[in-house]
Amino acid sequence: MTTSTPRPAVAATGLRKSYGDHVVLDGIDLHVAEGTVFALLGPNGAGKTTTVQILSTLIRADGGDVRVVGHDLSREPDRVRAGIGVTGQFSAVDNLLTGAENLKLMADLRHLGRAAGRRRTAELLEQFGLVDAAGKPAVTFSGGMRRRLDLAMTLVGEPRLIFLDEPTTGLDPRSRRAMWDIIRDLVAGGVTIFLTTQYLDEADQLADRIAVLDRGRLVAEGTAEELKRRVPGGHLQLRFADPTGLAAAARVLGEVRRDDEALTLRVPSDGSVRSLRAVLDRLDDIQVEVESLSVHTPDLDDVFLTLTGHDTEEKVPA
Repeated sequence: MTTSTPRPAVAATGLRKSYGDHVVLDGIDLHVAEGTVFALLGPNGAGKTTTVQILSTLIRADGGDVRVVGHDLSREPDRVRAGIGVTGQFSAVDNLLTGAENLKLMADLRHLGRAAGRRRTAELLEQFGLVDAAGKPAVTFSGGMRRRLDLAMTLVGEPRLIFLDEPTTGLDPRSRRAMWDIIRDLVAGGVTIFLTTQYLDEADQLADRIAVLDRGRLVAEGTAEELKRRVPGGHLQLRFADPTGLAAAARVLGEVRRDDEALTLRVPSDGSVRSLRAVLDRLDDIQVEVESLSVHTPDLDDVFLTLTGHDTEEKVPA
């Protein structure tokens, strides 16, 4: 029996966008699997928001072949819109309406009908922990509550793909983690998340795959661990029980950083299982035991600095 390959939620080839002489997107390729979190990282002005605006039909691309939720972006924009939701950098919440009224308004815009709209509103208020605030004006909500309501409004139409553009900007750490839990729950339920963020820890926590966008070009793509392994500086920290073992290991392992006082060796490594096994096998051959071992790999901040030459907050031309 043959099994079919899951249809990608987003498949884009050669995506281009310019404003006058300024190239914002310079022929990027994207492939986002259904039921995953895909994070697009980049400094301010790198083209992240433009990418989301194109994929969500808000603006037109200058070139490229793009399919979103199985539909051609240029020929079937209405079908694309029916299958997606967008939560932008700036809240779509109406401050003069209550939490429940904001959701009911979205239900009306989605033509759900009165009974279905009430039912969906009640479900989302419960899901997002907003039942107690349902009758309060949105202007009284905290930042975290507003973002939860904003995302709940996006979910009224039960989209298969949600674009989250900088969803936790300005939130306190507790609210950010609450939003992360909501995102994980959505993906567990089969929703695909296309996430843009400047927060590298956010991508590290949530994303199945990460693409790094810099000055309109994709400079890297992979899992968080794959990207980290591309950056120099990873190493194993080995601690030994006595100076004799330390000295013997240093002779065998070659280029290492030795600390006689701490009885440790720092051995260059990409952090992979194969690299770790090779070091331990060489020590086993000379019958030297390691008292303790830790693996140190570069983080996504290191990846950014290496791939782009600047951090995520540096402003580049938009």
